[in-house]
Amino acid sequence: MNRRDAVAAHLEFFEELGATGFSRDPAWRFRNDRLEEPRPQRAGAADTAVESPARAPVTPQSLDGIRAELGDCTRCKLHDGRTTLVFGAGRADADLMFVGEAPGRDEDLQGEPFVGRAGQLLTRIIESIGLTREEVYIANVIKCRPPQNRNPEPDEVETCEPFLFQQLDVIRPRVVVALGAFAVRTLLRSDQSISRLRGQVFDYRGAKLVPTFHPAFLLRSPDRKRDVWEDMKKVRALLA
Repeated sequence: MNRRDAVAAHLEFFEELGATGFSRDPAWRFRNDRLEEPRPQRAGAADTAVESPARAPVTPQSLDGIRAELGDCTRCKLHDGRTTLVFGAGRADADLMFVGEAPGRDEDLQGEPFVGRAGQLLTRIIESIGLTREEVYIANVIKCRPPQNRNPEPDEVETCEPFLFQQLDVIRPRVVVALGAFAVRTLLRSDQSISRLRGQVFDYRGAKLVPTFHPAFLLRSPDRKRDVWEDMKKVRALLA
């Protein structure tokens, strides 16, 4: 594909998302190397404060330390059927972190999150706000693939989530995007549907959390891409 065709395909994707224009202003992309202290919420503010889950008992000082603590994990039954433990990928000091549900078949084979069809769509979503996969961090609540891509079970989430919380504490992103119902439920401790929660911004562990639909859901329901584009515009504004 030549450069002209690549640009045309990129613009077509923006149109699918519902974008009506673009800006060349790069100001929002400049990194803020110091995290701002959380500000008190005004009455009626759009952001919602959420009590953070308890921290894991062991908090390594680096992602390598967390990965070493996981080891060749056999803490739950998912280890029996996995090919590879899928830890996470991206910048260790990323301003933006995406959290999904669990690895699928392609991720289990390659050992990296979001590399299948849903992952390709996630890459395009990241690029739609002017970033690349290499500039963000991507992880899942569950580190091993559930059989036949079934939903994670409560005991599996309970076993694996402390390592996700450790990743969040080490990376200290400014913005966290929770992809889909299981990620939102784990991070926010909420039983509300993703449809009800998306569109809001939550205070979370010193960051802002934005719930949105999982890319796999968008493959089945492409009409909801516009909703995700609205959510990503919020992410872009928060990073500014």
